[in-house]
Amino acid sequence: MPRFRATCSPRGVGDFGRRVPGKFGVVVSREEDADLSLWGDPRCPPDVRPLRERVAGFVRERVIPCEPRLDSDGALRERLRREARKAGLWGLPLPAELGGAGLALTGYAHIAEAEGASDHGPDVLGSTVLLDVTTLTEHAPPAVRDRYLSRIASGELSLCNAMTEPGSPGSDPALTTTRAEQRPDGSWTVHGRKWFITGAGHADLALVLARTSGGPPARTGLSVLLVPTSAPGFEVVRELPVLGAGGQWELALDGVTVPADHLLGDPGHGLRVLAGRVRLGRLLRCLRWLGQAERAFTLMRDRARSRPAASGRLGDHQLVQQLVFDALLAIRTTRPLVFETAARIEAGHDARIETGLAKVAAARTLQRVTDAAIQVHGAAGLGPDTPLPALFRTGRMARVLDGPDELHITAVARRVLR
Repeated sequence: MPRFRATCSPRGVGDFGRRVPGKFGVVVSREEDADLSLWGDPRCPPDVRPLRERVAGFVRERVIPCEPRLDSDGALRERLRREARKAGLWGLPLPAELGGAGLALTGYAHIAEAEGASDHGPDVLGSTVLLDVTTLTEHAPPAVRDRYLSRIASGELSLCNAMTEPGSPGSDPALTTTRAEQRPDGSWTVHGRKWFITGAGHADLALVLARTSGGPPARTGLSVLLVPTSAPGFEVVRELPVLGAGGQWELALDGVTVPADHLLGDPGHGLRVLAGRVRLGRLLRCLRWLGQAERAFTLMRDRARSRPAASGRLGDHQLVQQLVFDALLAIRTTRPLVFETAARIEAGHDARIETGLAKVAAARTLQRVTDAAIQVHGAAGLGPDTPLPALFRTGRMARVLDGPDELHITAVARRVLR
């Protein structure tokens, strides 16, 4: 059996230099420590670094070896979640009253980078719900918060964000055609279709962007409704594989009834509700893409160091050195953009330019680094024994998800040229 698929085991996290009772690898090896320095500025703050190293150790030792099974093995996922809770690594960016560590965004950014080395890291460690918790905390009525918030934070309930529709560009929500009509009793009836909705196949709730007044292309008259997926008329139509991978779904809403208090924010101002969510979501994706780019770079570096070639090592060849140089340059120039965005969002400043720059840079970096890593690995980089095909797929998807490169390039340029 390929080594990459054979290392998932029930044992605990191994030592990383020494043991600390009840902790996961507070001390890392000299080589791992050098890797942290390799990525350049911004450096991880001293008070956050031990936690980052524990998270990185958990992802490396517990999550990554189990990646091939986590998409289909719910019991394994729940077991790893229990381990994360026991280790004190669950929900680190969530408020303390919801069971999290209450980390500030700029501190959590370093953790998110470590979690993101695996696509499954944020889910296993309970941080994927940060967007949902933030949205409901800021915009849901008190009764709705009381009903759902703690259950979402604990992982008992899952939520998907249903914005994109077939037949219209997902990058322009003003073209939304899904409609919600209010009944005399205040409840809503929703009709429409959504597609390429992440996690919709197993979601308990859906944030649905619907038109409650007017019509396309008006940007007003759009509202966000929190829709229980068990409601009559809510249908998961089909899964939409993306480059061979699952996780995206098409939905149909045919006369779905939504309670009156499940409207988030004010009627007709749904884009205000979603603006902060989208901005924070793009930042979190960028941080996780950095983690995956760093993982791919490490694989490439190790391959170039160890692989015999006609004369010496593979890494002795200048063309391979060029690939290594370009990949490291991409990571080092992208990280400051992403962390600057985190700082501006945390400070409450306008971060639209920074978010656009970071999103394009991080997506391109992940694609460039994984492509280079595959090239250095040769045929092995295309096969099942390394994570590189999956990382490359994520890198290609990154340039479309959350708005294609062209959308962000145009938006940033227009703001600069005003």
